[in-house]
Amino acid sequence: MFYIPEQFNEIVFKCQNSSVGKLLPNALYIHTCALSSLDKVLQEYERLARITEIINRATLIKFSIDKPKISYLFYPDFDQNPHPALKRSIVVDMETLLFNEWDYSNSDNPPILHRKETFVTPSYPHYQEFAHLTRSEIALGLLDNSRYIGTLQDWENRLNHHAIAFEGHYLVCPLSNKPGKPVFIERHKAAIVRKTLSRPVRLALESGLFTPGVTTFFDYGCGYGGDIERIAKQGYESQGWDPYYRPESPLIAADIVNLGYIINVIEDLEERRTALIKAWELTRQVLIVAAQVLIDDCDRGIVVYGDGIITRRNTFQKYYQQEELKIYIDQVLNVDAIPLGLGIYLVFRSASAAEAFRVSRFHSRATTPPIQKQLKHFYDYEDLLTPLMKFFTERGRLPVKGELENESELKDEFKTIRRGFEVVLQVTKLEDWEAITEKRRQDLLLYLALSKFTHRPSSRELATHVREDLKGLFGGYQQACLLADLMLTRLRDLDKIAQLCQSSPVGKKLKNSLLIHISALESLPTLLRLYEGCASRTVGRLEDANLIQFSYRHPKITYLFYPDFDRVSHPTLHTSMQIYLSDLQVHYRDFSEERNPPILSEKDLLVNSDYPLYEKFARLTQQEKDWGLLDDFKTISRLQGWLNCLKEHCATIKGHTLQWAKDADPYKVKLLRAQIKTRQRERKRRETEEINPNES
Repeated sequence: MFYIPEQFNEIVFKCQNSSVGKLLPNALYIHTCALSSLDKVLQEYERLARITEIINRATLIKFSIDKPKISYLFYPDFDQNPHPALKRSIVVDMETLLFNEWDYSNSDNPPILHRKETFVTPSYPHYQEFAHLTRSEIALGLLDNSRYIGTLQDWENRLNHHAIAFEGHYLVCPLSNKPGKPVFIERHKAAIVRKTLSRPVRLALESGLFTPGVTTFFDYGCGYGGDIERIAKQGYESQGWDPYYRPESPLIAADIVNLGYIINVIEDLEERRTALIKAWELTRQVLIVAAQVLIDDCDRGIVVYGDGIITRRNTFQKYYQQEELKIYIDQVLNVDAIPLGLGIYLVFRSASAAEAFRVSRFHSRATTPPIQKQLKHFYDYEDLLTPLMKFFTERGRLPVKGELENESELKDEFKTIRRGFEVVLQVTKLEDWEAITEKRRQDLLLYLALSKFTHRPSSRELATHVREDLKGLFGGYQQACLLADLMLTRLRDLDKIAQLCQSSPVGKKLKNSLLIHISALESLPTLLRLYEGCASRTVGRLEDANLIQFSYRHPKITYLFYPDFDRVSHPTLHTSMQIYLSDLQVHYRDFSEERNPPILSEKDLLVNSDYPLYEKFARLTQQEKDWGLLDDFKTISRLQGWLNCLKEHCATIKGHTLQWAKDADPYKVKLLRAQIKTRQRERKRRETEEINPNES
């Protein structure tokens, strides 16, 4: 007999803390192939239960944690069937080592499996296939209310309700009940008539990938050709091809090739792969790949087909997870795609060009230090020294041989570049230049730290100027990598993240997070910039996001979009996107149709003091505090609560100025004015005490 209470308590603990398997309230389930990944104690416990040879053919093992029993579950078509039915189970009592057996092979309503990837390890051959199916089912709400889908009949009822069937491990919508009738997808209907550049091409343009007068552009699958025309109007050589709208146009190689929202409208897997490869073959410098990554629910007229969906317009759409899209591009092209935004990736021909682009995305703004002294010696050489000052501002170091256009003229006059810079230091502050150097050091550390999550390049893969930056600012590549790795280890410490958030001079401190305007990101400590970079450089930011929320209770970054942030005194939240850094899951929410959306106040806290509208924001916040409008944050955090608060205080806002409502009760206004004066006196008293604490 095996069981004694102390031993079973350890078994329960090991099950509840297992890193593999599917843990439910009363049991841990695991596929037999994952047994070797279990804790040794559980392996030995399970080995004792193998008292009959039939057990060797089991598919899953169930470790009960409410009683000392192990069950062996038989799903002979586990790999082939997306939701296999239970055929047999054997339950071993670990106290007596006796077993009971149940046969479900003739049952009309046997138990079935869902979320098969949870029973196996990521190395299992079909893991990705299982996981993709689960994501599709979750997105369509098929796995909601799990207690009603645990048996075959309940599951079939759910599928019939949604008019969904299976083709292998892919969800399909049977468009016809006639057997053998082919499904005809009208791909051309997916083309969109746009009035502006498509989002992928616009972001590529804004990222500086196009060089005026030099870059050529080709749109593979151009649809109506809107991007071709608009890029051409900006002075670039621009052409394109489409199998329906421009079938006669030649396929021409170009510096930048756009494959925008094409692979998600091709229902045939091989054709989809071919389109990606052909677009890459045409690419000289950069390939832009974009695909849909967000999925609508079936209540909006969408049903599942293949590994995507068929819409009401009879077009196919595949909706990728962000990381799934990157994996697909990387595997097909054997590359390391770079996220440009949600659903948009860049693939560079040159490894050094790719790394130069990655580095540029962490290049924070800096201004050349102002001239502090009037010195004739400097003004005699100002034109000669200006390129040197610009270079140092850009790179945080002095140039090496061949990097400065007027290098020979400088050396003719000053013998060395360093002597020329000494003249600059006579009229500027050394600490201003040192601050620029430190800023560039931190930018490079950010880049190197985040490169650890994908592919950290070798020194040879870096652009020449980046190698010189690392040598000049750190002494070499290896030294910089060591410092970046040290910073990465600190990223796991949420207490440290919390400390930095709570002590930040900019941002609004919420209960378990820090909220800032995106313009203030570069002024945050490097560790917080790295924290945000884990989200933005692996998944991408929400389009138009202007606020960032740093959570420190859980590793999570949230991007928020408040339209008219500058113009409207209390803008309402339009959309938000949460990125969970533990697994890079993305949760998107649209508030645009809500009657009572979240609302923003105290905008001055969110920006730096050099923000153009900071003074205007600060004056309004101070007014609102004096009027008592901000006393109850929970009540005024939503639009209706804020409007009620204004009404109760007889207040209205014009622009960024508080005013008395014209229809306000004069007697109530008199009382409110007295309260305002009291608050103002109290505020001034506190301010005086802060300035002169010994006089209080």
